[in-house]
Amino acid sequence: MSADRTFAPAEAKGGTSVDTKKTAVLFIEYQNEFTTEGGKLHGAVKECMDETGMLEKSSALASKARTAGAKVFHAPISFKEDASDNPNKGLGILAGCAGDKLFTEGSWNADFHPSMQPQPGDVVVQNKRGLDAFPGTDLEAQLKANGIETVVLAGFLTNCCVESTMRTAYEKGFNVITLTDACATTSKEGQAVTGGSYGMFSTPMTVADYEKML
Repeated sequence: MSADRTFAPAEAKGGTSVDTKKTAVLFIEYQNEFTTEGGKLHGAVKECMDETGMLEKSSALASKARTAGAKVFHAPISFKEDASDNPNKGLGILAGCAGDKLFTEGSWNADFHPSMQPQPGDVVVQNKRGLDAFPGTDLEAQLKANGIETVVLAGFLTNCCVESTMRTAYEKGFNVITLTDACATTSKEGQAVTGGSYGMFSTPMTVADYEKML
């Protein structure tokens, strides 16, 4: 097995039946910077959030998933104020995070939305600094420790952190589900990946359809 894959080819979980007890529902960046009035990025994602009701659906799903025996994971992002821990601060969206001092550790902006606070038994992924939730974090180790085979993804941004994490989870051999109405981004064009690339690396579905599987 290659060192960067979780499952050997013969053991890969993609397309297998979903066992709730071996499922992680991973909520990416439900932090005030995105979710809440006053967050620096809230205005950019508010329209998309409102169209789908993703925040309310996500909060309700987290409760249902816990009750059903799935493992709830949270993947927040944060940076030092001087961006010294930003992994690629001179280019692209990470340059924007550095320049605008987004998700500064210890700030209200980096805090979880009140409705998405981690609960006892949840897993909070540590040290997420980049877009993909795997590199530099304990996500893979936590998935392995909890016997996870299926990763269900929701959060921000649809075409950035959620998509990046989806692709890596797929490559590592997990069964991957993406929740098309529990993610949000800054434009209709960006949200359209739910009907495009998501189908190449996951099984896209609505929250309601996934809840039927719990």
